[in-house]
Amino acid sequence: MDAQDLAQLADKEFEQMLTSNIHPPTRDAAVWKAITHPDNLPRARKILTHVHERTASVLRRRKTEREEFHAQCLARGEAGKREWFATRAEFESLRRRTANFHQRVQRAISELGEEQRNVNRAQSHSSGQQSRETLRELALAVQRHQAAHARDGGVAERTDHELWRHLDRLTVPTGPAQEPTTLRTMLDIYWTDVRQAAGASARRSQELHATPDAQPPGCAGVPQARRAPTPDGLAT
Repeated sequence: MDAQDLAQLADKEFEQMLTSNIHPPTRDAAVWKAITHPDNLPRARKILTHVHERTASVLRRRKTEREEFHAQCLARGEAGKREWFATRAEFESLRRRTANFHQRVQRAISELGEEQRNVNRAQSHSSGQQSRETLRELALAVQRHQAAHARDGGVAERTDHELWRHLDRLTVPTGPAQEPTTLRTMLDIYWTDVRQAAGASARRSQELHATPDAQPPGCAGVPQARRAPTPDGLAT
């Protein structure tokens, strides 16, 4: 039975599958995996908690009934005492079985709680990773905006500067110590703009192969060295 099959069961059938697998030594691994699936886990915890409360109520009721029966037996003298001792073994056997089941349910609830915490941590990590990736994309967009503005040579407005300053103001935790690191530093070291880098590489390749004597972009604007004249007026 997989998680989807288990989810289709009515509460009574679900409870039967659950209580039949709460004891690890006799547990069906496939069924327990379906029970602890994130889609079934909240329902399993809710149903098992009700079972635990119901069993606790049964133990309390039987204890009260037994105490009342004991008082009645004592009031009947020797005949009552004999009846009390005659039913004692059966009562204790039933009490132990119910108490053992109650303890197994309690341990299973704790186990399901740990499984739920694991699911919560995994979901939180996934959500954190997604948020971090979204922040990365936003920082890259701001960086591209600033780079495009510098390339076009336009006059930056106040709103532009306010936008760009966020790269130096906002931080994210980084490294084992989770030290706050600015978005600009993250962009410089960790968050490489692959698209921009690829575009720049392609442009550089085109520039280098456009003409045989083309200068590399890194040398643009640097004047060529002039040849010194010789005494006879001929260049060397």
